[in-house]
Amino acid sequence: MTTPERVESAIAERRAIVNDAVEEQLPIKKPERLYSASRYLLDAGGKRLRPTVLLLIAEAVSDVDPLSADYRTFPAPDGEEIDLLSAAVSIEVIQSFTLIHDDIMDDDDLRRGVPSVHREYDTETAILAGDTLYSKAFEYMLETGAPAGRSVEAIGELATTCTEICEGQALDIDFEGRSEVTTEEYLEMIEFKTAVLYAAAASIPAMLLGCDRETIDSLHGYGLDIGRAFQIQDDLLDLTVPSDELGKQRGSDLVEGKRTVITLHARNQGIDVDDLVSDSPTDAEIEAAVDRLRTAGSIDFAREMANELVGSGKDRLEVLPEGEPRALLEGIADYLVERKY
Repeated sequence: MTTPERVESAIAERRAIVNDAVEEQLPIKKPERLYSASRYLLDAGGKRLRPTVLLLIAEAVSDVDPLSADYRTFPAPDGEEIDLLSAAVSIEVIQSFTLIHDDIMDDDDLRRGVPSVHREYDTETAILAGDTLYSKAFEYMLETGAPAGRSVEAIGELATTCTEICEGQALDIDFEGRSEVTTEEYLEMIEFKTAVLYAAAASIPAMLLGCDRETIDSLHGYGLDIGRAFQIQDDLLDLTVPSDELGKQRGSDLVEGKRTVITLHARNQGIDVDDLVSDSPTDAEIEAAVDRLRTAGSIDFAREMANELVGSGKDRLEVLPEGEPRALLEGIADYLVERKY
């Protein structure tokens, strides 16, 4: 069984590779303010979980020794050489694009422990930076060197994913103004807003490397399951982790009136979640609100749902051959609901 330490080490190893690739493919050039803003959150940190999933999937379906793998010329089973790092960077810059625009819409001050892009620069520059990352992602996905049919399939998946992310964000905004939201609607929203990018990260390498449809679909399902679990864990962390560790204001979801599986469960227990905290809550207010949610069983309810999704996601990996890459993918699924930030 893969240990948590080995999982964290595997993530760190691939994060370093992806970071180098980001610097190579997204240099700061003229106009410098635009590209500096585009790189700002990428340089501020991030776990690089989605590109790590992409690289591990490739390792699993190709049975390649990761210690000797060159992700720029990664061998497909049919002998083609695929630039998987371009695909990995594509996925990561889409993630950064969504964060920049999310922070603008939510008017958030912090991201990854630093001022959000629109605070560090200005709103106009932040919008342009997000748009630049969005378009660059498609450029990078075009540079994989995969055969035309497989390349088009991967680009199509990326385009669909971006549309669904926007749909999910729209649903999230809509929910804030609604008094009634069902758990099923919430799960659909987080599938679009968060999970589809994990699904793309898991299925696109299988597309580029020429895997069969059953494998691609199963890996897509793995991404959806662990991506939803990731978002539920994010919702939990927003309430339970101090601001200095979280990298943003603790309890911001409550302040902004966001609907989460936690608040939906609490509402069903008779708690008026809209009055749990004030517009500018103190730490004591947040702590009191979390205690009420915990007493109502809402915290445990969310944790159980996240764990069930992780279990489902891991089951979908049975299409992959046994080995360390598959074990690490299972370990990443567990990591997503065990992480503390």
